[in-house]
Amino acid sequence: MPATLREHIPSPLDTASDLTLADRAADGDVRAFEVIVRRYGPLMRVYASRVLGSNDEMDDVVQESFITAWQQLSTLEDGGAVKSWLMRIVSRKSIDRLRARRHHADIDLTEPAAPEHQSPHRLAEAESQAEALSRVLADLPEDQRRCWTLREFAECSYGEIAEELELPVSTVRGLLARARKTLIREMEEWR
Repeated sequence: MPATLREHIPSPLDTASDLTLADRAADGDVRAFEVIVRRYGPLMRVYASRVLGSNDEMDDVVQESFITAWQQLSTLEDGGAVKSWLMRIVSRKSIDRLRARRHHADIDLTEPAAPEHQSPHRLAEAESQAEALSRVLADLPEDQRRCWTLREFAECSYGEIAEELELPVSTVRGLLARARKTLIREMEEWR
């Protein structure tokens, strides 16, 4: 993993396209990967902190995401889509961290009895609902899923989503409307 704390010396790579950087990094160019880290690290930190609800684990999640990205760069089919690819990785890592946090809380036997809304059957129901939501989200078209995730998990505005995904705001509204319609229909049994 490249050292991100090292002093940054400007280089021609700083202005290179994502495609160029991803291709070079996939070939083992650590400096190209460092540019990707500097370029998208701040966005990933903000996203992770919003999903996690705090900054406590944000840096760990972002670092794990970059480690995964470095290890899996050869699987990236479109280097020009490195930004969305990184956001999917940090999204999965953040959600995994939330699940782990919930799992650890569930097995802590030193806590007093859980209130009714946290009883085993309610937690099992919530887990089943989360799994159902994950399946429905996985079946959404990618643009709808990305819009919905940024809106609901990262609490981004329509304008922020449009900027992030390089889409017009009107398109973001339409994608979100279709995603919500599908989610309402597919999650009806959980209402």
